[in-house]
Amino acid sequence: MRFAISREDLIKPLTLVAGVVERRQTLPVLSNILIVVEDGQLSLTGTDLEVELVGRVTLTEPAEAGEVTVPARKLMDICKTLPDDAQITLQLEDDKMILKSGRSRFSLTTLPATDFPSVEESPQNLDFVVQQSELKRLIDRTSIAMAQQDVRYYLNGMLFEIQNAKLRAVATDGHRLAMSEAAADIATDELRPGYYSA
Repeated sequence: MRFAISREDLIKPLTLVAGVVERRQTLPVLSNILIVVEDGQLSLTGTDLEVELVGRVTLTEPAEAGEVTVPARKLMDICKTLPDDAQITLQLEDDKMILKSGRSRFSLTTLPATDFPSVEESPQNLDFVVQQSELKRLIDRTSIAMAQQDVRYYLNGMLFEIQNAKLRAVATDGHRLAMSEAAADIATDELRPGYYSA
């Protein structure tokens, strides 16, 4: 695996993904982020087994595909010390990830990507159409009750429920609850009542 990226393009998704990775873990791989390069796209994934965040960046230069995990905090600290306009090259050599930028060279330990736990995605996909103004109204009316930085991660989002050709949004911070509904254009053969978290 080998790819080149600007510091600016890497630091944005890295900061988001590293935020979910905790310092003290029962499994060493949970302090790492999963780096996947495939089809000209870089994917960074971090998890604490409750929350999984994925950040994606389209690579502008040719890259060699591959996947590996590296320590999130160390990679983050290295990137923060580099100049804002730095170009970074990351290359997997044996069991080390070599990071080069200008005259700087860093070596990070890796763990196999197969050891990294992944949250299974829901096999149910449903496409539907809702007017932008209706979706905005749903979000505006329910987001006021949504928690912002609660340790109970499930309160930091909004529930979307689809039932009887209606889209319902619900949010709570544990003290107050908001709900709003809107009509949605859903084909009846596709309609399976369900809950969708966003």
